[in-house]
Order: sequence, then structure tokens, then C-alpha cells
Amino acid sequence: MLHNREGQPVPQVRFPIRANNEWLSVTTDDIFQGKTVVVFSLPGAFTPTCSSTHLPRYNELAPAFFANGVDAIVCVSVNDTFVMNEWAKDQETEHVALIPDGNGQFTEGMGMLVDKSDLGFGKRSWRYSMLVKDGVIEKMFIEPQKPGDPFEVSDADTMLAYINPAARKPDQVAILTREGCPYCTKAKALLDELGYDYAEIPLGHAARSRIVGAITGQKTVPQVFVNGQHIGGFDALERWAGRTAQSPTRPAVTAS
Repeated sequence: MLHNREGQPVPQVRFPIRANNEWLSVTTDDIFQGKTVVVFSLPGAFTPTCSSTHLPRYNELAPAFFANGVDAIVCVSVNDTFVMNEWAKDQETEHVALIPDGNGQFTEGMGMLVDKSDLGFGKRSWRYSMLVKDGVIEKMFIEPQKPGDPFEVSDADTMLAYINPAARKPDQVAILTREGCPYCTKAKALLDELGYDYAEIPLGHAARSRIVGAITGQKTVPQVFVNGQHIGGFDALERWAGRTAQSPTRPAVTAS
């Protein structure tokens, strides 16, 4: 049986961590004492759900967590520090601290250590998340005990909704560009001015027109997208930015 430890302190553990070619010892108190911390734990670094969804979404929603009183976001996995360091390089983790529970001591103390020998994993963590305030667990979201690797309640959106159901999530912004495009430079500068953390997709000359045409129905770059909606090129972005400046909240995105 997995244990819900709400109202209890987190286990007292020392984590051996390798950083800057040196061994460091990070304690539970270092991570939790005097802080509000969101923790999520998963079966293993580089595994599909962990890499494609669980970790990236916590990193993506980090600004919303921080705006709602969270001091740190921590990912715990029963992996050694070298594996976790390489996973951090491979993933978007600038807002998340990856903690290696190599010996499984923290996970065992949480009552979340499970046997995944059938997959060749040995002892690993069950997937869960929790909100910890000054070392005491306020809330836990534990995945249901059923075969496989369920991922239903320990996600970032569920945790953020618990902390503040009305929390404003960061907008998802992407821009198609090409090298040497002056309007692309202007569009990126405007997105920076608006405070967006955007993803840039630079396109090579050979296939640019086909890619832009297939995705947007347009012929030129830049092409900007916000929250799944096509804004358009630089002129359309300027118009949209003008509406944003005139509104106390960002306007609904509409296709240009």
C-alpha cells in the first residue's frame, strides 16, 4: 500500500549531488526549511511520460507557481546524480531542481518505493506530487494503484489548481523565423517587450515556404502563434499588441 503522508514532515535525508565536478551533500532541510516547495516524483529520468509531459509542464508553469507563493519546484527520482545531471541537460529544467534519490532513502521514507523489477528498473518511485510548507506535507496527489504507469493526478496543472484555482498560466508562444529576416527581428523584439517567453523555430531556406504554407497558409515569416492560435506576421502582431495595451487583461487570441 502507498502511504498518504499529509500533515507529516518529509523524511530527513542527505542527497549526494555532483555539481561543477565536486561532490555536494544536500539535506532535506536545505530544500524545505522555511520554504513552500512543490515536489513531484517519477519512475525514472529519460523515460517517456517523465520526459515528454511530467517534467516539462512543471517547468512551463513555474512562473505561475512562483507568482502564487511557491519558492521552489523539485523533481525527485531514484536515479544517481550523473543520470539526473544529463537528464537536466536534455530537458527544459531552468525552473526545476532535479534531486537524485539514488539510494531510494527519501522515496522509501515517503512510502513510495515500489518494485519495478518486471521492467528491469529495480526499486523506483511511484509517481506522485506534493506541496510542502516548511518541511511539512500539506497536500499529496498520488497516482492510482493500477498496472502500468498511471499519470492522472500528479501533473502540474492539478497542483496549480489546488494552490490557486484562478491562477493565470503562462501563455504558450512560438514564432517561425528565418535567418536574416528583419521583420522576424522586429517581431521577437516586440514579444520581448510584451514580456512573452517564446519558443523560436528557425526555418532553413530550402523548405521554408512549404513549411510556412502548410502550417499557416501564408508565404512569409515571421508567423506567430499564441496558445494554439495563429496571430500572423509582424503587422498582425503589432495590431494584436495594440489591443493588448488597451486592455487591462490580455485579449482573447483571434486568427488574423
